[in-house]
Amino acid sequence: MDGSWRGKRVLVTGGAGFLGSALCHALDQAGAEVTALDALLPGTGARRANLDGSGARLVAADLRDADLAPLVEGIDALFNMAGQTSHAGSQADPFTDLAINGMAQLRLIAALRAGAPRARVVHASTRQFYGRPQVLPVPETHPIVPPDANGISKFAGEQYWLLEHRVHGRPATALRLTNCYGPRMRVMDARQTFLGIWVRRILEGQPFEVWGGEQLRDFAYVDDVVAGFLAAAAALDGAAPAAGQAFNLGGAPPTSLKDLAEAMIAAAGQGRYELKTFPADRAAIDIGSYHADDRAFRVLTGWAPRVCLAEGLRRTVDWFRPHLRAYLADES
Repeated sequence: MDGSWRGKRVLVTGGAGFLGSALCHALDQAGAEVTALDALLPGTGARRANLDGSGARLVAADLRDADLAPLVEGIDALFNMAGQTSHAGSQADPFTDLAINGMAQLRLIAALRAGAPRARVVHASTRQFYGRPQVLPVPETHPIVPPDANGISKFAGEQYWLLEHRVHGRPATALRLTNCYGPRMRVMDARQTFLGIWVRRILEGQPFEVWGGEQLRDFAYVDDVVAGFLAAAAALDGAAPAAGQAFNLGGAPPTSLKDLAEAMIAAAGQGRYELKTFPADRAAIDIGSYHADDRAFRVLTGWAPRVCLAEGLRRTVDWFRPHLRAYLADES
């Protein structure tokens, strides 16, 4: 990793979560001075232990009501990983979903305008708001047809940040993420990713469920996702060709969920699964097959995933073997 981060002051929101903590570890190794802001809310997968050994300073506070001014004053960069990601949860409580993914983003934007008007911002967005794909792979120009409340709130949050570039010249970009997985992901349930509950069931010696099975998905290993965020931040330097744009960030070549299940079992050397039909409430918001057309980001930055699916699954299962018990409950 280059030395461009040495001595830089960086804020990572959602910094105790799965992807946020991985970024904190990488930035610390690159020499940055890192602050991780996280509300540590139950159901999000955030935990203090995710930051062990990262060197990051953890501030336990909620974007919806925290005093953000001292946290953003004079920072060089913001990696904005905080958000409500549960699709079923957004349908059950769209008001909280919007408060986290919309109103909290406006509070953060206002604080940055006052305290760090030139700080670079890379915002974690999602492929969810494309809805059911009309074409595969899905390009950034695909129509926006959110299948649930979470897709609407996440799109609003993304657009607020891109508006900051258009109106105020903020060097900001957004990465629309596909399915991400790896060490420290939430495994106690399927709120963050269904791969998490698959890992749990395998290591507990229980069958895991595959809903449908024919859907195609692409999967991005956490190290590749982190490299993508750092590449996006680098593309905001100088002439800032990435500023004001949203990019898809994909992963390994697409695979069906049934083939993924077989690959997971092979990676673990154990396990079995059961094919199930979708529950009615989940079928109504499922997007079917998806994989990203992320050529624009690859051409701009030179980024490409380096960890193949089989290797990423093996690393993930191996990491959780000694850590599973600690990840079977939310932090109290």
